[in-house]
Amino acid sequence: MTEPAIVAVGPRVKALREAEGLSLRDLAERSGVSAPMLSQVERGETSPTLSIAARIAGGLDLSLSQLLRLDEGGAVTVIRAGERAAGGARARGHSYEVLTPSLPGQRAEVSLHVLGPGAHTAGEDDPPMHEPGARETAVVLEGALTLYCDGEEHALEEGDSITFDSDLPHRFENSGTAPARFIAVVTAGLRRS
Repeated sequence: MTEPAIVAVGPRVKALREAEGLSLRDLAERSGVSAPMLSQVERGETSPTLSIAARIAGGLDLSLSQLLRLDEGGAVTVIRAGERAAGGARARGHSYEVLTPSLPGQRAEVSLHVLGPGAHTAGEDDPPMHEPGARETAVVLEGALTLYCDGEEHALEEGDSITFDSDLPHRFENSGTAPARFIAVVTAGLRRS
């Protein structure tokens, strides 16, 4: 049963490696598997042994079962409305629901936010909560927002979108009189130089 997962691991290794911004040489150094062997695995020219697959997984900061997707239920995951992970500071007027599943190797998180009048997503001096190199795109669905990012102010209205380095100090604020709703997509990775 695990043999098909091992055979199909090449494209997944390549996708995960590229999502991490790693070259073949980088992954070779991290995993102890030679770059030529990694290249053959990625192209599907060879199937790695379990030992090699485990070393590749370790180089990607995953367990073997995560790399082989043995702990996932399939290629499609549905998150029902009532099953969304919730968060925020509801007492301060900010709530959000995570719309994407929490899966190994997932490089993006999509969340739906609601900010009440006068509410904000973080305090002025709060440190960034996203990993280094993370990028965020937000789309305003209803109302108006202001994004404060790295000392700059950006006014956004319904239908506007914005993309920024979310590893910088930032917060959204609703200075209007009606609730504002927006979707945020946070992707991990290295900032482009």
